Amino acid sequence: MISSRDNQKIKDYIRLRDKRAAREDSGLFVLEGARMVSDALKENADLKCAYYTETAAFRFPSVTDALKDRLHEKAECVSEEVSQKLGDTSNPQGIYAVASRLDKFLPLDKIAYGGKYLILNSLRDPGNVGTVIRAADAVGVDGVYLCGCCDIYNPKTVRATMGSLFRVPLRDNADYKKTVSLMQNAGIAVYASVVDKDAEDLRGFDFPKSCAVVIGNEGNGLSKEDADICDAKLTIRMNGTIESLNAAAAATIFLWELTK
Repeated sequence: MISSRDNQKIKDYIRLRDKRAAREDSGLFVLEGARMVSDALKENADLKCAYYTETAAFRFPSVTDALKDRLHEKAECVSEEVSQKLGDTSNPQGIYAVASRLDKFLPLDKIAYGGKYLILNSLRDPGNVGTVIRAADAVGVDGVYLCGCCDIYNPKTVRATMGSLFRVPLRDNADYKKTVSLMQNAGIAVYASVVDKDAEDLRGFDFPKSCAVVIGNEGNGLSKEDADICDAKLTIRMNGTIESLNAAAAATIFLWELTK
């Protein structure tokens, strides 16, 4: 059992958890909780090591047994004190893993007509990005392109996806203008989600067979320049005095309309 919080393996895990640069340099990220680690196992994620408490082994034996079967001596028991150090949540379940960054990425140079896509432009909140990826998984879009967004391997983002990170085709760090241009060149219509009384009402709009929707920053939405390069602007008409929706809520509504 690892009982020292100064153990180098524990320090390495915490560095990956807290530092984006460490995740990018190593090509690794961390997972926490029985659900996330179980999903990683089911999707055959490349797990490098794992840690669990005796309590977790009692509560979630199927997960910890699977970790030991997969990783052997690289699945190690840790004390409750060490678990509290590893945890990024207020009540950690005592199961942690380190995984390689995923390879489910969409190549920009192979965008082709036929799919339905979501483009996220400058979303900075990890919870919003994770929630949108989860919604994209639920409705079955063909891919999500992230342009200038927060780190998808931030632990908060990973948790918010609820396992969808392992299933949704993604393209991280994509250039916004290049992505829109490549889609349009492939015959894929690109629609800007905006708060604009002059934009077309989403409720009466019929999406074409192959298209993409752009969701902008939480606070500022899409800039005029970024919206203008799209093929058309769509808006969600609001009732009463509501002016706008949370980015994740708006994206979920668009995703439903896009794929229904």
